[in-house]
Amino acid sequence: MKNDKTVKDESDFILHEEEKNQKALLISVYQGNKQLRLCEEHLEELALLAYTFGIEVAKKEPCSLRKFDASTYVSKGKLEELIQIANELAVDLIIFDDEITPAQQRNLQAAFNKPVIDRTELILGVFAQRAHTKEARLQIELAKIKYEAPRLKRLWTHLSRQQGTSGSGGGGAYLKGEGEKQIEIDKRILKRKMDVLQKEIDDVKAVRETQRLSRVRSAIPVFAIIGYTNAGKSTLLNALTDAGVFVEDKLFATLDTTTRKFTLPNNQDILIVDTVGFIRKLPHLLVAAFKSTLEEAIEADILLHLIDVSHPMAEEQAATTYEVLQELGAGKKPIITVLNKIDQCEHPHMIHRIRMSYPKNVQISALKKIGFEELQEAMIQELSRQRQVAEFRIPQSDYGSVSEIIRLGHILSQDYEDNDVLLKVDLPALIVDKYAHYQILAER
Repeated sequence: MKNDKTVKDESDFILHEEEKNQKALLISVYQGNKQLRLCEEHLEELALLAYTFGIEVAKKEPCSLRKFDASTYVSKGKLEELIQIANELAVDLIIFDDEITPAQQRNLQAAFNKPVIDRTELILGVFAQRAHTKEARLQIELAKIKYEAPRLKRLWTHLSRQQGTSGSGGGGAYLKGEGEKQIEIDKRILKRKMDVLQKEIDDVKAVRETQRLSRVRSAIPVFAIIGYTNAGKSTLLNALTDAGVFVEDKLFATLDTTTRKFTLPNNQDILIVDTVGFIRKLPHLLVAAFKSTLEEAIEADILLHLIDVSHPMAEEQAATTYEVLQELGAGKKPIITVLNKIDQCEHPHMIHRIRMSYPKNVQISALKKIGFEELQEAMIQELSRQRQVAEFRIPQSDYGSVSEIIRLGHILSQDYEDNDVLLKVDLPALIVDKYAHYQILAER
């Protein structure tokens, strides 16, 4: 039986630090001339992902297709053209913008006689390269194993090749059986690895949950900065709080959440969280794997949705962010749309269209600290919407509840009647909901 290390080495990613500076041919497909421009923009983003990892892009090839081929993704004729381009450019690596199946990957590698990866594997490689915290590394390792599992067959093709040299009858069947048996062994090893990793992630998550509950008990409102990768989230956090978060003009410059305290102009203390960036076609493996990291967005009171309005795909990037929020169950959170990089936007009509699509918005430049007064005013207004005045009748025997409401709210009046405490308080809406069973509802 193989040990865990052997399996890991044989099934590991193509992408490692030593693969930096490889030359790659980037391929994206489209159907119909109307999709060509969008395809080219997608290739630009794929090129930026490759650059982020450290891969040299030899060429970005938009590929027109009438229909997809189940075995090689692209048609036979188109594949021959792409092989010729790859050979002429002497590339080391082929990268497809769309996710390809394990069978397609094997067939394409045989055809190109070069490593072939897809967008998912590239994103996983970038994440693995840039994860720093224990939680991020665990999440990446788990996603990586889940991605590798269906690709195990490619490790054991040498066994099926041996079948032809073993004569007919029992020898070939035996060797095939051994290959299948080894695949099952490897799958069990990977399953054990996944179970161990998941337990470690759950342990880390439990610590984070304790930290989050302490924030809830402190009643400090939480704002999460969300948005497409490279929209300027870390720049905004740094500009507001002097957080010193690493900033770089690359996709996924940082994967780790950072929380900083900030005081608004009305002296209201808040917490601001910088979250991992979203991206088009975010692999489902990573949505699941990073859900505990993105829970910072789910658990925040208010979201600051940052949009890079200088980017030609700003509208698509904004839509992608909302799609991921829906997938995470955070689609109904209060959101302030923050149009960033207005000083770099060459097309004012883009700003106008986005403002029409997302009415609750402000315009800023995080880098130049333009529009910060308007942003902070919008944050104050949104916080006021999250509060309400409520009246409660609470038994004096439950003075713990009385104490918490007094601590978390602004007391407008306080009285006693029989054995009850009567309170009229300006409170966060969540706290009102918590004590709804004591609330005195106005008669209609």
